Amino acid sequence: MEARLDLFANPVFGKALRHVNAAGKAVTDSSLPATVQRLVEVRASQINGCGFCTDMHTKDATAAGETAQRLHLVAAWREATVFTDAERAALELAEEGTRIADAAGGVSDEVWANAAKHYDEEQLGALVTLIALINAYNRVNVLVRQPAGDYRPGMFG
Repeated sequence: MEARLDLFANPVFGKALRHVNAAGKAVTDSSLPATVQRLVEVRASQINGCGFCTDMHTKDATAAGETAQRLHLVAAWREATVFTDAERAALELAEEGTRIADAAGGVSDEVWANAAKHYDEEQLGALVTLIALINAYNRVNVLVRQPAGDYRPGMFG
């Protein structure tokens, strides 16, 4: 499989990517736990069918110490007993925030309230930003059919 567009050589995408990555730095520098960040990235990427991001974020999570069991169960987090209540709240918010078109009302008040029980204002801001950013990355990679499988942890950082 070959990408439709070489994103890494495209000057417009390169310029835009620098800005998006700068926004992402605000999330990584926040107090939102890194484990939660990785789980949200993986789940949104799975929902969006983004192989490139799913590959990247599962490998980065593994390199950071995440277990294979938890990563294998992210897609079935509702039935899995390996996630904390806070992680489950973040995954639920990520799902509703990713599947906005599937729910006429967008993110439900119940899902938001559950996330707010586990995360403070700064962390909620980081979580909202992260969900928006991973969805943007997913859409770019799906649009150009960015191939998956060759990512090595840390290769972009």
